[in-house]
Amino acid sequence: MADKPSQQSLDPSRRRFLKYTGTAIGGVVVGGVIGSAMSGGFKKNTAVPSTSPTPSGTPQEHLASDYNQAPMFFNQQQLQITEAAAERIFPKDDNGPGAAELGVAFYIDHQLASPWGVNARTYRMGPFVKGEVTQGDYLSIERHELITMGLNSLEETAKSKHSKGFVDITPEEKDAILTSMEKGEISVVNGITGKTFFNQFRTLVMEGVYSDPLYGGNKNMAGWKMRKYPGNQMSYITIIEKDQFVAMEPRSLHDHFVH
Repeated sequence: MADKPSQQSLDPSRRRFLKYTGTAIGGVVVGGVIGSAMSGGFKKNTAVPSTSPTPSGTPQEHLASDYNQAPMFFNQQQLQITEAAAERIFPKDDNGPGAAELGVAFYIDHQLASPWGVNARTYRMGPFVKGEVTQGDYLSIERHELITMGLNSLEETAKSKHSKGFVDITPEEKDAILTSMEKGEISVVNGITGKTFFNQFRTLVMEGVYSDPLYGGNKNMAGWKMRKYPGNQMSYITIIEKDQFVAMEPRSLHDHFVH
């Protein structure tokens, strides 16, 4: 009750201020809408100029982007050297894409970022002695160290011989360095030659070419298609009794995923 008289006795000058300012704000809003309608009409989705860079490619291309292809372990230089070396081991030719196009570098990167890269399930107690020729390698360092130090040896060898990084030298020069690695003529670290690195790296390249795309390589199953490998089929019951070879569209583990 005590407040009512004060509300009724609102200062006239304050009322005029509220009235005129309200009119002015309403005029701005309505004027803006009317102005927009007069200049551009009441169109929906009016294009607004953007200051951000326009992404390349069509929407369909973006939908088809492989978001699995991003480095998880390598830095940019290591990823480039890996891609360049892998392409020389499995190059593109008339039969189909090479290691670079198949995403092999990402396969190797993802493996090194996994427990496999730190020899998580491997017996790791010494002594670390050189085994017989018929025995496999037993290294004192972890797999991710072997690969990264091997890549560093490729880079250092290329710079010492050609004054360029490994990525920038010619295919023939890359092949010569990789051959020296394969023969064990280049040292990776004390007690470990390039031969150990090369054998492990070559194995990773072939795995990246032919493993399920789930792991980052064999992009679009192109590695399987070159070999007419059917991939992961649920059944062969309809063709198992046929005498001739039956070409099948390959299927990956992703094709059986139901969500």
